[in-house]
Amino acid sequence: MLERVIAPVLDIGCGPGRHTMALVRRGVAVVGVDCEPAVVKLATRRGANVVLRSVFEPLPGDGSWGSALLLDGNVGIGGDPAGLLRRVREVVRDDGRALVEVEPPGSPTRSMIVRLEAGGGSTEWFPWAQVGADRLLGIAHAAGFDVAELWGDGGRWFARLDVG
Repeated sequence: MLERVIAPVLDIGCGPGRHTMALVRRGVAVVGVDCEPAVVKLATRRGANVVLRSVFEPLPGDGSWGSALLLDGNVGIGGDPAGLLRRVREVVRDDGRALVEVEPPGSPTRSMIVRLEAGGGSTEWFPWAQVGADRLLGIAHAAGFDVAELWGDGGRWFARLDVG
C-alpha cells in the first residue's frame, strides 16, 4: 500500500509512527500528525517527524501534500468521514491522493463515541466512525475524490482516492 504514495506524505493519525517510519526508511519525505501527546512523543523518539495537532487545525504545508494517509481505521477520526475527507482534500495538492483503510464490503458505515483502553488507563471519549468499502464511493465523491482503486489484502481493505 505504501508503494502507492506520492511524496511528500502526511500521515494523519500517525500514532507511534509505524507507517511514518516505514516511509522514512524508503527515503520518502513524510510528516506525521497526531493529537495524542504520548504517541507523538513515542514516534519522535523513534525518529519520526511528527506534529502534535488535530488534522482539523492548520497544518504545515496545507495544500501541498502529494498524499495523505488514513490507515488503521483513521478515516473515522472526528466521527464524520465526509468532513474528514473534505479536510484531507484541503491538505493535498490538486494532483494528490489519499490512501484510506476501510472496513470490508458489507460492513456498516456508522458513527459512534469510543475511548481507548490500555495498561489500566483509558482516554477520554471521542467521536469515531467506520466506513464500509462499498459505501466509500459516495463519501469520497462528496469530498472531491474519485475512488481510483479498492483492494483487500490479508483481511484488510484499502482505497486509493485521487483528487477528482
